[in-house]
Amino acid sequence: MLDIQFIRENTDIVKRAASQKNISVDVDRLLDIDHKRREILQSVEKLRKARNETAAQMKNGQPSTELVAEGRRIKELLARLELELAPVETEFLVLLKSVPNIPLADVPIGVSEDENVVIKQVGKKPVFNFEVKNHWEIAQAKDWIDKERGSKIAGARFVYTKGDLVRLEFALWQFAFTVLSDATTLQNIIDQNNLKVTNKPFTPVLPPAVAKKEVFEATGRLNKEEQTYKIEDEDLWLNASAEHTIAPMYMDEILAEDQLPIRYVGYTTAFRREAGTYGKDTEGIFRLHQFNKLEMESFTTKDDSLEEHLFLVAIQEYLMAQLKIPYQVLEKCTADIGRPNAKGVDIEAWLPGQSKYRETHTADYITDFQTRAMRTRVRRADGTVELAHTNDATAFSQRPLVAIIENFQTKEGDVILPEVLRPFLGGKETI
Repeated sequence: MLDIQFIRENTDIVKRAASQKNISVDVDRLLDIDHKRREILQSVEKLRKARNETAAQMKNGQPSTELVAEGRRIKELLARLELELAPVETEFLVLLKSVPNIPLADVPIGVSEDENVVIKQVGKKPVFNFEVKNHWEIAQAKDWIDKERGSKIAGARFVYTKGDLVRLEFALWQFAFTVLSDATTLQNIIDQNNLKVTNKPFTPVLPPAVAKKEVFEATGRLNKEEQTYKIEDEDLWLNASAEHTIAPMYMDEILAEDQLPIRYVGYTTAFRREAGTYGKDTEGIFRLHQFNKLEMESFTTKDDSLEEHLFLVAIQEYLMAQLKIPYQVLEKCTADIGRPNAKGVDIEAWLPGQSKYRETHTADYITDFQTRAMRTRVRRADGTVELAHTNDATAFSQRPLVAIIENFQTKEGDVILPEVLRPFLGGKETI
């Protein structure tokens, strides 16, 4: 969430940011409640001080009738004000959490994802001398996807994945772990992109798949209507991506500056409601209610966070280039970057079966929007304490599997494996 002092001093900027993100926020109501809250807090603090002074006088001698009465009056007033303060505090926090992060100046202004800006396209689209199939046609013919039995057991948009598709998926994870744990490879990526970051490797982590509501809200990612599943009769929500439970790891903690950057690559099965999805996206494994995902998460100082964001994007491009999948990089517009983001970049893979680019990766530059709510701080070398910054970015989800199947399909219905994945599949060249 944003600093309330920033909101007080930059009301027009905050309103404009909310408008650019298509997020409805009553900033004026927030400021009214904030003013009321501060007035009550001032009165509460005065009464608490008076209560302490009265209590001290009572301890120092025989309390008079007047002093006892004054103590009782202060206690009653304080109880009344604290009762009045509780709903004001609740409304204040609800409104404050609804205010989005401020987009950076270079983020394109747009009203929908259609106004995202293509930065570049990389790789040559394959040309086929036969009729191209969608990934689900190939996968079902190979008995890699069982949609019918998945629906029978769990409902629509749940599937069984089987055989070589499962092996291919695990090869993808192993390839990513190999890259992200190798300092030399990371340094090469840094050098090729002229970045000023350390080559410190990522630590693999298997995070919880659930989070308490307070924790999930602190990340700014709890979307109850469109995205997030709740466990009935429990204060637990299923994660919709691994960063949702990695980002709050250091909630209520102070990190030493020499620990940073802290980099994790986390694997989890994720769950999304995907409300409103229809058409071809409901076929195959492109958009499921349950899917697997490998996510990068980093904690840095405020000075290093933007460069860290660029580093994560560079890693994503490296992974896609190694797979030799044609892709394009998009600068996301204000309406598409999300409430917690100050900036966002997507990578989209070319899918011959759909004759279009589709999203496989996203990178989110969050600044201190999450850490303020999570109270995750860093003690700098000079002893000062300030909020840490967070970044998250996709390493791989299951979507690159779609791109591999469609881009490397053969006339016979087989799939040629990317060379970098073959060592993780026993040297096999096709599946």
